[in-house]
Amino acid sequence: MGIFSAIGSRYKSVARYNQILRVLVKYGFEDLVHYMEEKKRYTFLRRMIPKSSRRRAIKHTKWEKMRLVCEELGPTFVKFGQILSNRPDLIPLELIFEFEKLQDNVPPMPEKLAKETVEIELKDRVTNIFAWFDPKPFASASMAQVHKVTLHSGERVALKVQRPGIEDIIIEDIKVMYTVAEILEKRVPSLKSFDPVGLVRHFEESILKELDFINESINVQRFYNNLENDESANQFAAAPKVFQDYSTAKILALEFMSGTKINRLKKLKSTGLDPKVIAERLAISYFKQIFEYGFFHADPHPGNLVVLPNGRICYLDFGMMGSILPKDIEIFGQLFLAITRKDIRKIIKSLQQLSNTTTIKNMRDLEFDVNEFVEKYYVRAIHKNEMSTVLLELKDIIIAHGLKVPAHFFLFARSLVTIEGVIQHLDPELDQFEIVRPFLIKTVSRKFNPIKIGRKLFNSVYEFGNYMEDFPRDLKHAIRKISSGQVKVDLTHKGIDPMVHTIQRVAKQMVTALIMASLIIGSSLFVIFDIHPLWGDVSAAGIVGFIITGLLAFGMIRDFRKGDHDNWKGWHK
Repeated sequence: MGIFSAIGSRYKSVARYNQILRVLVKYGFEDLVHYMEEKKRYTFLRRMIPKSSRRRAIKHTKWEKMRLVCEELGPTFVKFGQILSNRPDLIPLELIFEFEKLQDNVPPMPEKLAKETVEIELKDRVTNIFAWFDPKPFASASMAQVHKVTLHSGERVALKVQRPGIEDIIIEDIKVMYTVAEILEKRVPSLKSFDPVGLVRHFEESILKELDFINESINVQRFYNNLENDESANQFAAAPKVFQDYSTAKILALEFMSGTKINRLKKLKSTGLDPKVIAERLAISYFKQIFEYGFFHADPHPGNLVVLPNGRICYLDFGMMGSILPKDIEIFGQLFLAITRKDIRKIIKSLQQLSNTTTIKNMRDLEFDVNEFVEKYYVRAIHKNEMSTVLLELKDIIIAHGLKVPAHFFLFARSLVTIEGVIQHLDPELDQFEIVRPFLIKTVSRKFNPIKIGRKLFNSVYEFGNYMEDFPRDLKHAIRKISSGQVKVDLTHKGIDPMVHTIQRVAKQMVTALIMASLIIGSSLFVIFDIHPLWGDVSAAGIVGFIITGLLAFGMIRDFRKGDHDNWKGWHK
């Protein structure tokens, strides 16, 4: 049986590969097929496609044809295009706009099949599990469909059911995509820089995560918890609750959220909701996700946003989410504030921190490009209040100067484009920079919080203490290893004395810094608690501690100014 299944799998892969070639030829990508097929079969494939189909394809632009190819090849390629639309660093903007139009136009699966899937996953009959199950889905996509359900407790639930066999189809398609990517990487040298195999690998990781509804349930719960824990007055977002007992890897049960689609302006007004207020609330809720939670909805299109009767905005579909490290949140805040203040050096520093790059090949060119970007931004009326435009234009500068930024930078930029489109529809005059400014200031000010600085200082001292505690034992262990002959070292060195001297200087500076930190903390406590003797109303011991700290600081600054080459005679040997 193993042999026959292997033959069957191989046949399926070959058949699918040939189908891809036919679709590419149909839409005029014969040059690509020419690279893929050494046997020159593209002329034969061309004859198999009706002339009328080829004539219809010619009417479209190159980018539209690429979208149509993905749509015709099915759900795996549609998802591939959707994920690629998050990578403006790899594909042109025109193609991104086309890939954002990709839709899953798939008819719902038979009612019987949907019920069977639910019963297999939840290990009971649908009539026993639910008080009511609507066999007709109210939403259907390529990988799953959603049914209305009522629990025996009376709670209304949206039940997402995965299509049976979709995982096998996607895995088979991914195998073919790897084959195509490897061929193109070998035969088209210009594509090598785009890393086609790496793109397929990234897609494979994303799609397999999306197929596992446990991942999505974790995303929903995490998002829900962020909103629940936010007790501020400007918390205007909502999310459905997860019903864990009715959720598996292929079934996801979420609270049914009833409301108005955010792009239906007439209906919003008829229910007494002001679109301008909703636009402001949407912007606030989104910026809170970025700058306060560090976990944001990466696909906030109108279909995933519902306005509840109480005026809150409910987010739906948590398959695509973005996470940002606290450090990167601070850098984003610094970056946007620097742009509003036209601070070129701060912008460059933020980009360096974001890309984790210490050296720039041509700093002067980078300064020129950033300066041009800032000046154009301040004199331009169109897009002035769109943060996504700022990020996308910075993206061009980043790529041009070989800086590498985290993947969430592009996910953030893409989701900003989407959310800003919704905001523009609700209120074209909303100044988004005025809304985001308090978040930026708060984000940057967190860095200078005295409690946070004190905690960092305490942790550093504590870690250094642990290190000093372990050092004798580690040294003893190393000496034993050397004595027993387990370590053999053969060194030929020249000019090691300067290096030893530098290490000694650095060690001395570190010890001085620790003593200064201890003096600052101790003196502060003396002053705060009014420890006698007093000089005036201030603790004399505290004042003496601060004076000693100042003298040590002066000595360190003088030492730093000398650079590496101080007065040591060994430098001249």
